[in-house]
Amino acid sequence: MGFYQLKRTQKVPADIDRVWEFISAPANLKRITPKNMGFEITSDNNDQPMYPGMIISYRVRPLLNINTLWVTEITHVVPKRFFVDEQRVGPYKMWHHEHHLEAIDGGVLMTDIVSYQPPLGVLGSIANTVIIRKKLNEIFDFRTVALDKIFGKWKDK
Repeated sequence: MGFYQLKRTQKVPADIDRVWEFISAPANLKRITPKNMGFEITSDNNDQPMYPGMIISYRVRPLLNINTLWVTEITHVVPKRFFVDEQRVGPYKMWHHEHHLEAIDGGVLMTDIVSYQPPLGVLGSIANTVIIRKKLNEIFDFRTVALDKIFGKWKDK
């Protein structure tokens, strides 16, 4: 029964207000999720500002094109600094995703920390080694490119 973490950072050449407005809006999740995942928000509150206790439901096809219900709760929000979403229903035994923003010279440093535990004990650990970790990296790679298209690519000074 493995426990895993994935940490990704990205520098975004935009002010923190603009980045926060985008990243904290549930409706924008589809824009930064690979199309082959079939991501659709099914709850009615995706146009509301994010708040602690907010429940968001999705339909997604994470593996083998199997339609899956995923329900997350926004458990913590500190505007323009961070928010946390936690799975309540979905494919993982445990999912905790921290989204951090930090104003830096020339833009914003975004840091994502995903802590997760696959289901099925030892089989889930094997699946993580063979499939899950690779799939998560592909999703975050896609998101990096999508955010570069939306905000512009970071240029080192």
